[in-house]
Amino acid sequence: MINTEGFTKRLQKVIDFYGESASSFAEKIGVQRSSISHILSGRNKPSLDFVLKVLSSFPEVELYWLMNGKGVFPAETKTEKKVSNNVVLEKPIDIKTTDFPNSNNKSIERIVIFYKDGSFQNFENS
Repeated sequence: MINTEGFTKRLQKVIDFYGESASSFAEKIGVQRSSISHILSGRNKPSLDFVLKVLSSFPEVELYWLMNGKGVFPAETKTEKKVSNNVVLEKPIDIKTTDFPNSNNKSIERIVIFYKDGSFQNFENS
């Protein structure tokens, strides 16, 4: 279930971050001005279509942050996240592909660890 009051505060934060008015924001995501007004006033809850339009028009807005306040805004772009989480091991790890079933003696290029909060670490074999 969505916390409508929290959602409206986060939506207003997005609108303010981009320096938009409610009218220009509505135009950019392709909805009527009244839709924004009704959501911001708490009269209406946002539809899935509305949320998807916000996410597709403003890639710095993360779904989990917009819906329940978990995460950050503005989000890092995927390129920034990849660079900031890229870890080159100073001492190569001694893992042989024979340690893994069905590896057929392939060499390991990298290992990626995904965390529940949506972040990740990328370990490259140098």
